[in-house]
Amino acid sequence: MADHAVDSRHRRVIAALRTSSLAAIVLSLAAAVSGEEEGSLRLVIGARVTTHEGRGNVEIFHADRWGSVCDDEWDTRDAQVVCRMLGHANASARVTVNAHFGKALRPILMDNIYCTGEELHIEECPFDGWGVHDCGRDEAAGVECQLPPPPTTPGAPSPVNVKKMIRSRSRGSVKLRLVGGRVRNEGRVEVYIPKRGWGTVCGDGWGLLEAATVCRQLGLGYADAAVQGDYFGGVNETMMLSGVQCTGLEKNLADCLHDQLGVGSVTCPGVGDSVAGVVCVRDQADLVIDEDEVQRSAYLEDRQLLYLQCAMEEHCVSASAYALKADPGWLYESRRLLRFTVRVANVGTAEFMPFLPKHAWIWHSCHMHYHSMEVFAHYDVVDAAGQRVAEGHKASFCLEDNVCQPGVDKRYNCANYGDQGISVGCTDTYAHNIDCQWVDMTDVPHGHYTLKVSINPEYKMAEMSYDNNAAVCDLIYTQTYAAVTNCTLGRP
Repeated sequence: MADHAVDSRHRRVIAALRTSSLAAIVLSLAAAVSGEEEGSLRLVIGARVTTHEGRGNVEIFHADRWGSVCDDEWDTRDAQVVCRMLGHANASARVTVNAHFGKALRPILMDNIYCTGEELHIEECPFDGWGVHDCGRDEAAGVECQLPPPPTTPGAPSPVNVKKMIRSRSRGSVKLRLVGGRVRNEGRVEVYIPKRGWGTVCGDGWGLLEAATVCRQLGLGYADAAVQGDYFGGVNETMMLSGVQCTGLEKNLADCLHDQLGVGSVTCPGVGDSVAGVVCVRDQADLVIDEDEVQRSAYLEDRQLLYLQCAMEEHCVSASAYALKADPGWLYESRRLLRFTVRVANVGTAEFMPFLPKHAWIWHSCHMHYHSMEVFAHYDVVDAAGQRVAEGHKASFCLEDNVCQPGVDKRYNCANYGDQGISVGCTDTYAHNIDCQWVDMTDVPHGHYTLKVSINPEYKMAEMSYDNNAAVCDLIYTQTYAAVTNCTLGRP
């Protein structure tokens, strides 16, 4: 038994060495001797275990190894389950995405997790399967389990950092430059703070919204990629800024929020692998949803679970449907579905391409098609208090040119494993009668709600603007019909 344990530890060390990462070696050795139980959770910031702090990237122990969690579909309900598992049952859970606490140092084991918030263990939540994902290391999912202040200290400050506007510390606008790129429109981002000089920006949570602000301020067009890492150097440079959070609409980075600023006062998880960079382009895609089509096509349908088996595999029905499996006649139970058509046009100046390269598309055997983007659309029903009461989602199994403007040739066609994308001047349509093109309303009380249909909802793909990516509509839901009216365009 002892020899087996030594051999197991040896294999872990060899595997870690192959990654050429000192942090991975440390974590591998820790997992080998920890004796962790299957399904255990922990939080990490970089290579440091921070479970006791209640904040960090989420890691899960499965099949004798630690692994990371991807931020696709990651929301507050998932974070509530994690915080509860870690002993923070009374905590206010907050999610973090885009590797806010540093890039994932472990293989990603879980993706597209759908929790209700009531589960006792995250493994009880539907997800894509162990090790099945379409994520990069910069998509690590994290949590902040914020505990209420002790009763003896009312009004005590929160242990979670509150972000502040950069301008409040910089005393005005900040200068930017790109360094280390092959051409002038790419490189690591360096910021100049008066009386402090030039320095790099930490890549924690760095995404396309932050990159969009940088490209706009520098007059370089639109963001095409947000880079976290040392691709453009800068590991040994002074780090000036961390925790940057933008809306993507700012004209100067000083109008974004941040965590820390200043020489010697900035901490960054995994500094050597977390330097913020950007790639800017002059031409970019721009998707716009047809809000009138959502309004025109919406209707209710009652459908038995017998005909929703593939949809259940893709988590397109609410959690109560899965609980029915304990009943022998569950296949004949019906779900009430709010169906509608989503039509998306590319009104930009460049083609819209899938998130994944073709060789990385994921095959779904039930529907017999490939998914080129696991998260392409969200469908949410929200009550008057702003609480989400029902939701749906759509994976991109086919991005193609359905209808094009006169003089524009169709280029993309999904048939026979064809290339996917949406050309400039063309539209792609997800018709109301296909699987998952709905919201499961079975458990929603009748009343007045807001329906929000969003495309590219997690800002994973670069666009000119995200202000036309969502149709926000009034929804009247009754026992006999649903009326969708007053749809307007907005952000996801």
